[in-house]
Amino acid sequence: MKVKQILKLIGWYLILVVLLPVPAALSSSNSEIGSPEQVVVHLQSSLLDVMREGEKFSYDERFKYLQPVIDQTHDIDLIIKTILGATYWSQLDNAQQDLIVETFRQLSIATYAGRFVQHEGEQFQIIEQRTLPRDQVLVRSQLTKSDGGTVNFDYVLHQVAGDWRIVNILFDGVSDLAIKRGEYRAILQRDGFQALIEMLKEKVALTRQNP
Repeated sequence: MKVKQILKLIGWYLILVVLLPVPAALSSSNSEIGSPEQVVVHLQSSLLDVMREGEKFSYDERFKYLQPVIDQTHDIDLIIKTILGATYWSQLDNAQQDLIVETFRQLSIATYAGRFVQHEGEQFQIIEQRTLPRDQVLVRSQLTKSDGGTVNFDYVLHQVAGDWRIVNILFDGVSDLAIKRGEYRAILQRDGFQALIEMLKEKVALTRQNP
């Protein structure tokens, strides 16, 4: 084959690559997520992506797809430290701290993978962004369900090394952080650290009920 023919084929190949649509499962992780609002939009659009895939995505595929998204949008370390509180956190050795951070990370990803399964016309909408004390930002959004009902999702974010990360989510005004704080600390106080780890692992297993 002559050089001109090869170059012509390469040219056509490049055109096809540009024109072909990029599957949602490959495109989400490249989103621009600089501002607090962009962080929330990136998370929500990724959730809609896996929902639109519906039955095409297994639980494991949803988990794998959402894993980098959660890492990019959530400050898992600070969330679990805040849930446990300074006193309980300081009582853990390094190995225990690493274990609960990773176990909680797995649960966070698994919860999204287990809940956001099928798309029936749901849409997210950003309502507003406003500044909070202690250099935090609140991004208010709303999910419109297929039946016309709505759920308010409000995200509290702060900066980590210049990047905005979610540190709390409020569902219709109810703080997810506050709920987990009461639950996790009660288990620590009553049954100890290993019981808390086992409880988190059990919750991860339960998310697989939506395969």
